[in-house]
Amino acid sequence: MYLPQHFAEPRVEEIHRIVREHPLGMLVRNTGAGLEADHLPFLLDTEPGPAGALIAHVARANPVWQEIRDGDEVLVVFRGVHGYISPNWYPGKHETHRRVPTWNYEVVHAHGTIHLRDDEKFVRGVVARLTRTHEADQPVPWKMGDAPADYLAEQLSRIVGIEVRLTRLDCKRKLNQHHERADREGAIQGLESRGNAGLAQAMREART
Repeated sequence: MYLPQHFAEPRVEEIHRIVREHPLGMLVRNTGAGLEADHLPFLLDTEPGPAGALIAHVARANPVWQEIRDGDEVLVVFRGVHGYISPNWYPGKHETHRRVPTWNYEVVHAHGTIHLRDDEKFVRGVVARLTRTHEADQPVPWKMGDAPADYLAEQLSRIVGIEVRLTRLDCKRKLNQHHERADREGAIQGLESRGNAGLAQAMREART
């Protein structure tokens, strides 16, 4: 990933925030047939190892789990807030016309080794944690105990767990940090007028 210093995000807490707020990761792996990508909701576990781990599950019908070789190097990409930036939003454009369009974004590249976890205890734990995380804001959160035990056991038997043991986390936050303050503020206001409050807020925080 091209990563100019002024766009590099070194703060671990910010990197973890992006992964947790945007958990649908793109798992990229090298196979005999070339590069393959799978899109999976991941959970970040900060406990194991120096960099933590990502855990997820796939359908048993998905051949990815049979193609994995234990310890293969993989990349998981998480994309945070993003959006188009019009040069018309920059006050400087109206003075000199020396401005161009761009795209602002946050992205995390999680590097690690992948490991198959085809055991019921691990899979049950992954599903339980995913459920607690994503049901937390529901008026009446669904829990695994809501489903009949035999039905739940059948569903769990149809999925396989995977774990990515992280070795490196790279984060890029391209948020107009290298622009003049007036142009950054103009872009923030332009985004807010288009309803992209998430990117506007990220840009506002990045300028401080």
